[in-house]
Amino acid sequence: MTNNEKQLSSEQSEEIITVLRERFEKNINRHPELEWSKVEAKLKTNPEKLWSLHEMERTGGEPDVIDYDTEDVYTFYDCSVESPKGRRSVCYDREALESRKKHKPENTVIDMATDMGIDLLTEEQYRYLQEFGSFDNKTSSWVQTPDPIRKRGGAIFCDRRYDTVFVYHNGADSYYSSRGFRGLLKV
Repeated sequence: MTNNEKQLSSEQSEEIITVLRERFEKNINRHPELEWSKVEAKLKTNPEKLWSLHEMERTGGEPDVIDYDTEDVYTFYDCSVESPKGRRSVCYDREALESRKKHKPENTVIDMATDMGIDLLTEEQYRYLQEFGSFDNKTSSWVQTPDPIRKRGGAIFCDRRYDTVFVYHNGADSYYSSRGFRGLLKV
């Protein structure tokens, strides 16, 4: 995909900004100290980030601002109650996909995140997200897998059950209709 394909029309830009503003205002508990006007101004000067947020939204992620740092960086996380619908049934990475002999999924977590211009959540970031709500009570989400686990063919994922976040492992080549991935984007 070229950079020209990763640009929104002015109408699409306004639409995603409206969706993000409404979500921001509805979920003020996620960012009580922040002002939408400053977030919006930052978004309007970063069209490539706005495109990535559009992709997060298009695939069901419901992105919202969860963090802000002193370097004037806003961090959007996927805040959909369950793992984003448009990012499920994918194995972990290209190596895992190529290793499957039969029933290959259409895509991988790592390829999709890269194409969208977002980062896959780490286990720590996944746990941090859970401080703002109860996510993945019926689904699960792949998270960044440490190299020693990945080198042995595995990958890790998380979910929330019994009001507790659990971390599990699976073969990186596995995929399920209820497992997707969550990402974040720094703007």
